[in-house]
Amino acid sequence: MRIAALQMVSTSSIEQNLSAAARLIASAAEAGATLVVLPEVFATLEGLSPLADVGERMREADAFQKAQESSGEKGSQGSNQRDDEDASPLQHFLSSQAAQHSLTIVGGTIPLLSRPDGSLIEDGRVRASSLVFNPQGERVARYDKIHLFDVKVNDAQSQYSESLSYEAGSELACVEVGEWQLGLSVCYDLRFAELYRQLTALGAQLVAVPAAFTAVTGAAHWEPLLRARAIENQCYVVAAAQGGRHSETRETWGRSMVVDPWGKVLDCVATGEGIAIADIDLALVEDIRSRMPIQQQRRLS
Repeated sequence: MRIAALQMVSTSSIEQNLSAAARLIASAAEAGATLVVLPEVFATLEGLSPLADVGERMREADAFQKAQESSGEKGSQGSNQRDDEDASPLQHFLSSQAAQHSLTIVGGTIPLLSRPDGSLIEDGRVRASSLVFNPQGERVARYDKIHLFDVKVNDAQSQYSESLSYEAGSELACVEVGEWQLGLSVCYDLRFAELYRQLTALGAQLVAVPAAFTAVTGAAHWEPLLRARAIENQCYVVAAAQGGRHSETRETWGRSMVVDPWGKVLDCVATGEGIAIADIDLALVEDIRSRMPIQQQRRLS
């Protein structure tokens, strides 16, 4: 299977971001990719203020919904879609792009106002949701980011408080893509090795990591963490990142890449818009796991 990590430099314009995403998806499809991964917040990087109070967050959420109603493309809805947000243009965009190019799309993350059970989040926050659409345009998986980026970073923005704008998810997700089991994760999850061990226990042979690592944390830790997760779990990792300067205070690291189960980087994009693409081989996963059966040799949980 040929897979692609799409790197973007998203702006505050949903329309511009969707146009860039469509261009990259088309290029990846033309290059033979059958699975593409978009970066975290690919359409809405500056959509919600990370330090707003509850009232302000609710106003921003309302404004975002109005922006959704006037932006994006229409597309077919999948059989697994079951909440009102399935009518949103962002999901229509992902669905129509998957169907148009006959490929599977991991839709980075988009903000959803309800939980997987359909209940509304009533405090003004949203879920950072990674949605998977199959080549028929059907939504086949949803993962809500579990670990939220509440940290202080030595950069122009200084402090990141995702939990003010986002409600954490609680459920893991692994989905069948052809012969592969694809595990889902997002950005800050990468620092929590136990999440990936649980995905491996669920059968994951390939893991997607949509991300928007800061330039500071990315320079220090991005590639080592990706390679470690691949090596520890003897799986492929496809990591799609934001990569550039988005505003006066926001700069992301980039270096989208595909890593094999031995920790080898198969392809990488430096900064700016681009595509990391590689062929992956299920036999390699099986061979490495059989020769070094670390899943069966663990002594600590």
